[in-house]
Amino acid sequence: MEQHETDEKFMRLALNEAQKALKQQEVPIGAVVVAGGAVIGRGHNLVETLADPTAHAEMQALTAAAATLGGKYLQECTLYVTVEPCIMCAGAIGWAQVSRVVWGADDPKKGFRRYSEAVFHPRTTVARGVLREECEELMSGFFAGLRG
Repeated sequence: MEQHETDEKFMRLALNEAQKALKQQEVPIGAVVVAGGAVIGRGHNLVETLADPTAHAEMQALTAAAATLGGKYLQECTLYVTVEPCIMCAGAIGWAQVSRVVWGADDPKKGFRRYSEAVFHPRTTVARGVLREECEELMSGFFAGLRG
């Protein structure tokens, strides 16, 4: 399977996680961590559910992946997330030394790149825009519903 097809496959799983968040009236962001072609961690926003400002999708997925592997470093892993990580999540991704980060929708207001593009580990590679339209639609639909 080509990298593009692999990225779309796992981003669809992250979108499934985002749908779970939406059903819980959370901001619909989902994430999965993949190692060796298998999902080892998944998560979706639980900020409202847990009354925890750190309960972002990426944090949930990183914690689950670290528990699966039995260690804090995710050096041979790829994180797929539906929206560009915030600066908090980007910091955690950097501390975990995630090898690759793939996201769907850019977040010009709250995304980490607004503050610094040097947050990830120096060897971390990035791909963005995977299933961008679907990721954007989920977010814009959620926020339109709040305003409507």
